[in-house]
Amino acid sequence: MSWQDRHYNRESQGFGFQRQPQPRGTVVMWLIGINCVIFVLDGLTQGSKRASWLSLSDAGAFSIERALYGLQLWRWVTYQFLHGDFLHLLFNMIGLFFFGRLMESWWGARRFIAFYLFCGTSGAFLFTLLSFVPGLLDVGPGTTLVGASGSVFGILVGCALLYPHQRVMLMFPPIPMSMRTMALVFLGIAALSVTFGSMNAGGDAAHLGGAALGYILVIRPQLLAFAEGGGGMRERLHHRHAERNRQRRQGENAEVDRILDKVREHGLHSLSGREKRLLKKATDRQRRAG
Repeated sequence: MSWQDRHYNRESQGFGFQRQPQPRGTVVMWLIGINCVIFVLDGLTQGSKRASWLSLSDAGAFSIERALYGLQLWRWVTYQFLHGDFLHLLFNMIGLFFFGRLMESWWGARRFIAFYLFCGTSGAFLFTLLSFVPGLLDVGPGTTLVGASGSVFGILVGCALLYPHQRVMLMFPPIPMSMRTMALVFLGIAALSVTFGSMNAGGDAAHLGGAALGYILVIRPQLLAFAEGGGGMRERLHHRHAERNRQRRQGENAEVDRILDKVREHGLHSLSGREKRLLKKATDRQRRAG
């Protein structure tokens, strides 16, 4: 019989950890707001000769010449928040609003942010890779790439994997179809654009890059486990601390059992000062626990 099983010990055991649920769509709305604010600010700086040196597009747009050759690594991310014109912004934000909230509710806030940014970065990566294929993309080292489309395509593919039969409405023309069919339609258009060299072949290469990584991350979600960040670290530390306490308590309980057996066989007077202090500590702890 252990110390915990004796009638004078009824200390409750165990602990629990419950993560607070993230508000649905919160990150998506922040991303939409950030994209819209940046679009307005970028328009203001581009329209003013005095403020032209503050141009966000010049500072953040992706190009092979600057991002790769010039090692301006921030451009792999910042280009995702810049847009060429209002319609470019509008359609990306519509896609982010309708499909992004589904993905955020599935990933959680931290992992969704990582998913979004990595898909966009993957879009720039495939754009760069395919630009070196002779005759495929009519782009040069200085050709700029902007837009959240790579991220949105990653989100679209993720939704198609998770909710393939959910019915959605294509905007132009307004045709109802499944999520999977919509994803395949957009991917097919992008693939044809890259293959046959349309005017937006570079942008469609980025779309395919984002879609490819979106597919990989959804079927291998553990790849984004690191993105739990502080919350995940706190959970691990909490469990580690509780495990150490449990092991320490087991050791103390075994020692108390030995002391109680000694008292039963030889009397209380046989205990050393250390043994008396340990027994008193265990008794006090039990009283506090009720």
